[in-house]
Amino acid sequence: MSDPRSPSPPPADDSAGSTVTVSGHDTPDPRLLGGGPRPSGSVRWTLALIALGVFATVAGAAFLLSAFGVSPFDEFSVPWPNWLLDTTTTPEKLGVMVFAIVLFVVVMALILLSVDRARAVPNWALVAAFLGPALLMLAFGLLYPMFRTIRESFFDRTGANYIGFDNYVTMFSQNEFQIVLRNTLIWVLLVPILATFIGLVYAVLVDRTRFEALAKGLIFLPMAISLVGASIIWRFVYAYRPDQDGVAQIGLINQLLVWIGFEPQQFLLGAPMNTFWLLIVMIWVQTGFAMTVLSAAIKAIPDDIVEAARLDGLTGIRMFRYITVPSIRPALIVVMVTVTMTTLKAFDIVRTMTGGQFETSVVANEFYTQSFRQGNFGLGATLAVFLFVLVIPVVIYQVRQLRLAEEIR
Repeated sequence: MSDPRSPSPPPADDSAGSTVTVSGHDTPDPRLLGGGPRPSGSVRWTLALIALGVFATVAGAAFLLSAFGVSPFDEFSVPWPNWLLDTTTTPEKLGVMVFAIVLFVVVMALILLSVDRARAVPNWALVAAFLGPALLMLAFGLLYPMFRTIRESFFDRTGANYIGFDNYVTMFSQNEFQIVLRNTLIWVLLVPILATFIGLVYAVLVDRTRFEALAKGLIFLPMAISLVGASIIWRFVYAYRPDQDGVAQIGLINQLLVWIGFEPQQFLLGAPMNTFWLLIVMIWVQTGFAMTVLSAAIKAIPDDIVEAARLDGLTGIRMFRYITVPSIRPALIVVMVTVTMTTLKAFDIVRTMTGGQFETSVVANEFYTQSFRQGNFGLGATLAVFLFVLVIPVVIYQVRQLRLAEEIR
C-alpha cells in the first residue's frame, strides 16, 4: 500500500493527443488553445500587413479627396497614377470612391485575419494594427491643416508673401475687428453662464414633480433642432414690418408689442443690442443640454446626504447652495466647458440671422467672411489661429478639473 502523503506521479505526456488529465479531469491541450509554439514568421507577416494597412489608409483618404476635386499630393509633389487622381466626370469620381472603400475593407480584413492567425504578436503590434490607421487619418485631417493654417497666418491675402505678424496687428488694432472680438467676448461670457444657470434652476424646480418628464421634454426639444433651423425660427420671432395702417406684424414679439400699444422694433439692426437678441437663440438651444446633464447629476446625489442636511435644518435656498451645487460641481464644469466651446464656434446663428452685418459678427463668422468672401486667406487664417488659442485654456481647465474630481472620489 502506498503512502497517501507521498505526491502523486505527474501526468503522462500526452503531446500526441488532444486532451490531458489534470486532477482526474480531461481538459483540452493548452497548446491547442494558443499556449504552444507559434509559427516563426507570424510576427513579420503581421507587421507587413500593418504597414500595408497604413499605406492603404493614407492612399484611400487621398483617393476619396481626389474624388471631390482635392489632390493633397500636389502639396508634396508626390507622383500618383493619373487615372486615380484625374477624375472629372461623376462616374469616374464614384469609381474612385468605390475603389478606395473596397481597398480599405480588404486591408482591414487582412489585418483581422493576421491577428487571428498569429497570436504571438506583441501587444504594441495589435494596438498599431487597430489604432494606427485611425491616428494617421486624424493626423492627416487635423494636424496637417492646423500647421498649415498657422503658417498661412504669417502671409498676405494671396499666401505668397511673408508679412510676419502684420495680420495679428490688424486683427487687434482695426476697429471692425475689435468689434468682432468684443462680440465674441460677450458671447463667451454670457451664453455659458445663463444657459447653465437657467438649466440648473429648471432642473431643481421640476425634479420629482408630477409632470417632470413632460417639463423636461419641452425644455430639451430645441436640442433636436439644428442651429440653422433655430435661427430661422427666431428670425420670424424678431421679424419687423413698418407700422402702417393695414400692415400686420408677422413677428411674434412685434405683434405682442403692437397689441399692448407699443411701436414695433427692428431687433436685429440696432447695435449693440442686436448681439444680445442673437444670444437668446444660443441660450434657448443650450439650456436643454444643461438641464439634462445637471438633472441627472442631481438625481445621483446620495439620499443620506440630503436627509442629513434636512436634519440639520437646511431647506430651500440653503439646501441648494450648500448641498446641491457642491455635489454636482463636476457636472457643472462639464456643462460650462461644453457650452463655452460651442459658443466659441458660434457661426450658424450669426450667419443665418444677420450675415455678420450690423456689428454682430464673431470670430468664427469673420474667419469665414475673410477667407471665402473677401479672399483674404492670411487674415482668415489668423482669426482661425486666434480661435484655436481661445479653445486651448478651456480644454486644459476641463481636464484639470476632471482629474481633481477623480482624485476626490
